[in-house]
Amino acid sequence: MPARAFDERDVRIRPGKGSRPRTKQRPEHADARTAMVVAVDRGRYTVLVDPGGSDETRVLAMKARELGRQRVVPGDRVDVVGDTSGDDGSLARIVRIGDRRTVLRRTADDTDPVERVIVANADTLVVVTALADPEPRTRMIDRCVAAAYDARMDVVLALTKADLASADELTAMYAPIGVEVVVTRRGDDGAIVGLDALRDRLDGEISVLVGHSGVGKSTLVNALVPDARRAIGRVNDVTGRGRHTSTSAVALEVPGTREPTWVVDTPGVRSFGLAHVDPAHLLHAFADLAAVAEECPRGCTHLEGSPDCALDEWVEAAGDDETRAARAARLSSFRRLLLSRLGTTDADAPDRPR
Repeated sequence: MPARAFDERDVRIRPGKGSRPRTKQRPEHADARTAMVVAVDRGRYTVLVDPGGSDETRVLAMKARELGRQRVVPGDRVDVVGDTSGDDGSLARIVRIGDRRTVLRRTADDTDPVERVIVANADTLVVVTALADPEPRTRMIDRCVAAAYDARMDVVLALTKADLASADELTAMYAPIGVEVVVTRRGDDGAIVGLDALRDRLDGEISVLVGHSGVGKSTLVNALVPDARRAIGRVNDVTGRGRHTSTSAVALEVPGTREPTWVVDTPGVRSFGLAHVDPAHLLHAFADLAAVAEECPRGCTHLEGSPDCALDEWVEAAGDDETRAARAARLSSFRRLLLSRLGTTDADAPDRPR
C-alpha cells in the first residue's frame, strides 16, 4: 500500500492561551472616587476618600497594576475604585495619581541618581532642629532649604530646646534667605512654649516635618496632633545622635485650626542628598539676586571668585555701609546653599553657627 502523502493533517496547531486580543487601552474608571494618601506601609496605602467632605472615609487600598512603578506618597491626590466602604477587610485600588503641585525629593548622596520622593502637594517644609542635645547641623539645614526651594516650597525652621541654648545665631543665619523661624522650648509646666506660633503658621497648609533623630520632631507632632502617639526617642550620650523612632511617613490632620491643616511626619534622616537639584533653580528663590545675575557673563557660576560676577559688583555698588553689609549677607547665604548643592560640604558633619 503506497504511503500517504504529508499534508496539513500532520501538523498540530496549538491554540492560543487567550482569545481576547491585546489592547493598550486602559479602563476609564468613571466611577472612581477622589482620595488623599495619608500613610504608606509595605505596599498598602491608607487613603482618605472625599477628604473634608460629608462622606469622608478612611480606606485601605493597594496600587493597581496598571500604574506600574509609579510611586504613591503621602499627600498624593489619587482616584480609587472598588470597595471604598472602609469596613474591616475591605480593600480598594488606586487607579490614578493626580497632578502634583509640589514634590519634595532627596537622594542618598550627591552622586546618587535615584530620587526618593518624600511627600507630594506640600506647601511648607518644616526643618526641625534642636539648639542643643544634639547640636545643630547647619549644613543639613542648608540642604533641606535647597531641596525645598527647588520644589517651590516655603521653609520654616523650627528650633527646639531653646531652654538649653540661644536661638539668636541660627535666626540671624536663616532669616536673610527667607526662612521663617519659630522657636520652641519646654515650659515649667512641661507644655511646649511656641507651639501656638507654629500652629498658626501652618494653618490651612500641608506641611512636612524633617529633621535628625532626637531633635524633638515627634514631640512637636504629638503636641500638634495629640492623638498621633508618635514614638519619641532619646539622644545617645556617646554619639550625640538620636534613635530613629518614626519608621514611615504619615499625614496627620491638626485639630484646632481655622482651615484644614495637615502635617506629614517623616522618619529621621541622617543625610539629604541634592543630586536632583538644578543649581539654577536656587537662584530663582532669590528674586533680587536673580535680576542682578542677568548681567553676569555667560557661564558664570555665581560662586565667590567668579570673574566679572555681577553679584559681587552689586554688593560693592551699595551706597552706604549698612546696605552693603545687607547685600553681602544675602549673597553669602545664596552661595552657601549653592555650595551645598555642589557637594563641597559634608552634610552630616556637626557644625555650630558661624
